[in-house]
Amino acid sequence: MKVPFSPPDITQEEINEAAEALKSGWITTGPRTKEFERQIASYVGTEKAVCLNSATACMELTLRLLGIGEGDEVITSAYTYTASASVVCHVGATLKLIDTAPGSYEMDYEKLEEAVTEKTKAIIPVDLAGVICDYNRIFEIAEKKKALFHGNTDIQKAIGRIAVIADAAHALGASKGGKMCGQFADFTSFSFHAVKNLTTAEGGAVVWKEIPGVDSSWIYNQYQLLSLHGQNKDALAKTKLGAWEYDIIGPYYKCNMTDIMAAIGLVQMRRYPGLLERRKDIIARYEEGFADLPVETLKHDEGDCHSSRHLYLMRLTGKGVEERNRLIEKLAERGIASNVHYKPLPMHTAYKKLGFDIKNYPNAYHMYENEITLPLHTSLTDEQIDYVIHTVRELLLMDS
Repeated sequence: MKVPFSPPDITQEEINEAAEALKSGWITTGPRTKEFERQIASYVGTEKAVCLNSATACMELTLRLLGIGEGDEVITSAYTYTASASVVCHVGATLKLIDTAPGSYEMDYEKLEEAVTEKTKAIIPVDLAGVICDYNRIFEIAEKKKALFHGNTDIQKAIGRIAVIADAAHALGASKGGKMCGQFADFTSFSFHAVKNLTTAEGGAVVWKEIPGVDSSWIYNQYQLLSLHGQNKDALAKTKLGAWEYDIIGPYYKCNMTDIMAAIGLVQMRRYPGLLERRKDIIARYEEGFADLPVETLKHDEGDCHSSRHLYLMRLTGKGVEERNRLIEKLAERGIASNVHYKPLPMHTAYKKLGFDIKNYPNAYHMYENEITLPLHTSLTDEQIDYVIHTVRELLLMDS
């Protein structure tokens, strides 16, 4: 039996909607994208949302919107995908990586607090696997360090402290204490990449909380300018009679979402509650099937915290890299694709060149060395789930 790791869950409904977009005569950013933005904002409970071509673009443009650049510092986790950190490099700011807390995928918040200086302009927490971070603690740090903060731009001054920019690429639909992901950080970026819970093939969206003294429409327009070459009219606006003329406000970037992508997203949004329920069911079956094995799994439901259940992370108790890699190979031999989330950033060439050394991130390394991610997606059949459980059990019990 073949069990792929994370194929997109695309039905005839998405195909039909994308075909309608193609036949409509309008395929770039247009009415479908604007409706998708409206639905995302409504779903997460914010006033507005902006759709772009990736969560990476959303995070980078947020840094640019805030005016963060050379001479500034931005802090994120060492245990994440490169996008959380590369955007800091893109804008010319200095990147600071924080080790995880012992036995945790989240940053060590004491080390985070220690890393804040008068140059720190933003913190990028990562809602790994769809589990919402401890934003109470993060904002407590931002408030505690307020005296060190000196805003360089009007929006930085309006926020009045370090900005919190959530990398919630995995976390659309997660909630905590009755609040949806998107309502915690100052800015929150979601991903709609092909492997995500909700996909538009590529794509992402950014939402934000109200900032006193700053009009949300102004923020929305800044994202439009930054993502459309600095042009003050998009293609749809220019189609109005006599409205051809536009201005270029700045030599900016090109990373908008198309209506073809949004067409897929609109159908995925309608299906999303059911997709999340299926993920919940799969995890429950995994948890039951692995309950007596020598493994530790990331908990997706604890108290009033409910993740989006994007990834099923399992750690092999007492094992190391070799044993973990051997399990991945044995699963592959039996047709089951698995993965690792994540190889800490200081282990990658790009970040070694920036001066980071994994020796300084022992907790992140320990989380990585025996972690394996099993298939978790809504195209899994019950038979495939049973096969994964049976095979993992057989291989781990054989190895114990």
